[in-house]
Parts: sequence; structure tokens; C-alpha cells
Amino acid sequence: MDGPDTGAPARNPGEQSSARDIPLWQGDDLTKLADRREFYIRLRDMLASSGTAGQDAPERRIAVLLIDLDRFKTVNDSLGHPAGDTLLRKVAGRLRSALRETDMPARLGADEFGVLLDKPVDERVADGIAARLVELIGRPYMIDGSVVNIGASIGIAFAAPETGPDEAMRHADLALDKAKVDGRGRFVFFEPALHEAAQARRALEFDLRAALALGQFEVFYQPKLHLLKNRLSGFEALIRWRHPVRGLVPPDLFIPLAEEVGLIARIGEWVLRAACEEAARWPGGLGVAVNVAPSQFYTGTLVPTVTAALAASGLPGHRLELEITETALLRDGAEVLRQLTALKALGVRIALDDFGTGYSSLTQLRSFPFDRVKIDRSFADDAVVVRAVAALGTSLGMGVTAEGVETADQLRRLREDGCTEAQGYHLSRPVPASDVPGIIGRYVNASDMEESSP
Repeated sequence: MDGPDTGAPARNPGEQSSARDIPLWQGDDLTKLADRREFYIRLRDMLASSGTAGQDAPERRIAVLLIDLDRFKTVNDSLGHPAGDTLLRKVAGRLRSALRETDMPARLGADEFGVLLDKPVDERVADGIAARLVELIGRPYMIDGSVVNIGASIGIAFAAPETGPDEAMRHADLALDKAKVDGRGRFVFFEPALHEAAQARRALEFDLRAALALGQFEVFYQPKLHLLKNRLSGFEALIRWRHPVRGLVPPDLFIPLAEEVGLIARIGEWVLRAACEEAARWPGGLGVAVNVAPSQFYTGTLVPTVTAALAASGLPGHRLELEITETALLRDGAEVLRQLTALKALGVRIALDDFGTGYSSLTQLRSFPFDRVKIDRSFADDAVVVRAVAALGTSLGMGVTAEGVETADQLRRLREDGCTEAQGYHLSRPVPASDVPGIIGRYVNASDMEESSP
């Protein structure tokens, strides 16, 4: 836990106070650290002075560390902004205690900090200090009687006179992004491959923003088999991006990017409209399942969008199933519940997707109006998990769908374990809309679904 937060740099026992103990930069009023402007000026001046050293002088290396606090927003949301401010001051104190007199800590933004490591510094020194900061900032804090746990992700870049302050900051920021993508609570050194990856990402983002307007998205459909009735129950709609140069871009490559840049809601609305129009052409009671991103709830437009899509296509509400992940339930459960209730009033069915991969709980299953639970494909061969979820779903009056079925033996065992529905490559890969009538004809007249080949 925290001791007294004096705000003074740590000194070795017996060391006398000096002018160096008094911070020369205090542009940030809250933490009494340097602010972003001072940080940039100091970096610029350090690089300029290192560039004017004599030819015989040893090279002066400067390390730039950018630090992002993990889970800080949760503290603000749960304990309030005064507690968040207290936490930032405590983090500043820990930064001072871990650094040398020649190093410079700064608060660069809301929960962003920076450190300039001056000579002597090499990768070994930077590695040791960064590891110390991750460990130190990650220790528990006591704030207003509550124990608070956060973490730190750190990006590190070495700067030289020819690099310049702007490029040095960009390099450290790219390393920080990599640290966060890799799981947070760690540090990453910049390397040229990160710059190349960032350029590739920018190019992909540019193409993605144009894809919707250019009509490059398609909806593929994967059949779902009703295990109790032994017949086709419907299809899941899955988006594909057919790029003129890149070819068919996998969803796992562009969907996270679409979420990050704020395009997922528009893309999701397009998929919903297209899937409803296509499903309205199918015979009988075949339904269509459409994935809904968490951000579609947050915009407040999901219910009107679904209402309009059903009206325009003429598809009855009970033939549409919306698949949501637990992430959508975590931000504002009361608002999500309100929207789900409104969707249920339209006859729409609701499924909890990827069950078992995160924090899904019995409380969530009982608190929200789910009609179905989908077991993630990673559990397809785990009979204990499948039987437990199937029993739970049955007791709550929900259907249970198993994903990732690849063999006839898997299909047989899932039926025996109590699942009510299945989908996977054994039944069919996702296919374009033009191939759906053939699949419908094949399965509608099949007498033995389990032995049917894709």
C-alpha cells in the first residue's frame, strides 16, 4: 500500500538535499510534474545539445518513455473524479521515487505520463527502469478507504539528434500501442517493424472508410441445424470485405479496426438491412442471425434501425435473431436492457454469443431477456462444459447453439449432450447469398441431416 506521498524525489540514506531535489519543471498543477509543453521543450533541447557535442565525445542517448495507466477510467467512473485526481498524484509520487535525478517525469494528458531518461542510458538501463515502473505503478493504492488496482503500459523509443522530438514521440507512441495490444501491464521498445505496421494500418483504414460507399462489402450465410427437429433452422449472416486489390479480407482483420475508428455502427446497420432483405426471400420459418456490436447499443439507434429494416424487408420479427456479446452488457446494463426489451416487443429473438470466453455469468443470463446461448467454438470438444451450458439453458428456457462443428462425431455428441442447434464447417462453410437456395433445397429434403455432406 501507499506510504506518505510527499511528492519529493527519493534520496539514498545519508544523501544531502540539493537544488536538484526541487523539481525544475512543474507545469502540471495537479501532479507538480512537467506538462506536455515542458516535456517537449526538454526533449528538443536535449537532442539539440547532444547534436553539438564534439566528435570525440561519446554518443548521448536519450530514451523517451510514454506511459498509459490501465483501468484508470474505471476508477473515475466508480469512485469519482476526486479519487482519480488523488490516484494521479500518487502515481506521480511513484514515478519520482523510481527515477534518477537526471531523468524527467511529466504528465502529458489525463492519464498519460512521460519520462525522459538522460545519460547514461542504454537498452539495459531503460529496460530496468521500465520494468520497475510497471511493477511500482501496478501495486495497490489506498484511496478514500478503497483499495484501487491499476496498471501501466509503456512504450520506449531512443532518440538521437537526427531523429527529432516529433519522430521520437511518434516512435514511443507506436511502442505504447503495441504494449496495449499485447495485453497491457508491460513495456515495449520501438522497432522499425512497428512503423511499417502503422503505415499498413493507415492504408487499411483509408480503404475501409471507402469500402461502404464503394459497395465492397458482402454478406455470407452459414446454415444452422436444429438438432431436436433434425432440420435447417436458419442462417447466420457474416460480413465479408471483397477488396479489389487485397482480395477477400478476413473479418478478424477489419472488424476490430472498424470498431476502433468508429465505423462499426454504420457497417452493422448495412449488414442488418441486407440480411433482412435476403431472409425475407427464404421459404418457411427460416430465420437469420445478425451480430450486433456493443457500440450499436451506445449510439441509441439500434431499435429504430431494426424497426426500419424489418419494415422495409417485410421480414417478421420472430425470424430475426440478434447476437450480442457480454461486452455490450458491461457499460450500461440498464440502457441495454431497455433496448433489448424494446426489440423483444418487435418479436426479435436475442442470443448471447461466445458464451464462456469472458465474464458471462448466471446473473447476466437471468437479468437479460435472452432466447439463446451460443457456446464458443473453443468448447466444442469439451463435453463437461457443453453439458453444463445445455442444462443451464434448458432450465432457463433458452436454446443452446454450439459453434465450430467440424465432424459428424462432434455433431452426434452435441445432440446427445443436450444442445438444440449447431453450426460449423461440417454442415457448411459460410456461402454467398447466391448459394443459399441450393443449401436450403439440400437440407429441406434431406432425411438424415447428420450424415449430409457440405
